[in-house]
Amino acid sequence: MAQKAVPGTSLEGIRPTYMYKVVLLGSTSVGKSSLAYRYVKNDFRDSLPTVGCSFFTQMLNLEVASIKFEIWDTAGQEKYHSVCHLYYRGAHAALLVYDITNKETFNRAKLWLRDLEKEFLPDEIVIALVGNKMDLAGEREVATEEGEEFARTKGLLFMETSAKSNHQVNDTFMAIARELLQREREEASHHGLLTADLEESRTGTRCC
Repeated sequence: MAQKAVPGTSLEGIRPTYMYKVVLLGSTSVGKSSLAYRYVKNDFRDSLPTVGCSFFTQMLNLEVASIKFEIWDTAGQEKYHSVCHLYYRGAHAALLVYDITNKETFNRAKLWLRDLEKEFLPDEIVIALVGNKMDLAGEREVATEEGEEFARTKGLLFMETSAKSNHQVNDTFMAIARELLQREREEASHHGLLTADLEESRTGTRCC
C-alpha cells in the first residue's frame, strides 16, 4: 500500500487499529467539503470554500478492526491544482468527486485520475469515483451508467451520493474501509506465504 498503516490497539484491546490517509479531489463546488463535513459531523453546510486544504479525522469501528481516517479535503480551484500532489502524497485512498449536474466536472475527475496514476501504482491506493448532488438528480448531466462504466474500466469503486440528503455518504467511506482492510489481509497473507517459502527453503533437504 502507499504508506503502510501501522496497526495499534483499540480501546477494547482486541481489534487492531489502522490509520489511513484519504484525500478528496475534484473541481470546485462539486461538494467535496460538504461530503467530508457530512461524514464527520453528520451535518450539511451548503457553502464550505476550501483554501489550499482542510483536514478532518474520523474513527470507524468495525468487527475486525478500528480505522482512523485522516481526511484531506483539497481545494478544487485551478490555481491550487499544481500543489495538490503535495497533499495526496502518501495517501491510502482517494475520492474523485464530480457533480452529476455538471458534465465538465466529470471530465475533470478523469484528469485527476490521470494525476493519481502518475503518482501511485495500481495496487498502492484505493480510488472511488463519486458522483455527488443526487438531490439534484432532475438536473443530471452525467448518467449513472456513464459513471459506472468509467469506474469499471479503471478498476475504481463507484458511488452516487448527496451530502445534502446524506445519501450513501457513510456507505462510500465504508466501502473504502472494507477495500483497505481486504488489501491488508491480502498483503499479510502474501507476506505469510513468502515467509513460509523462505523457511521451507532453509530447512528443506537436498536430494541426489
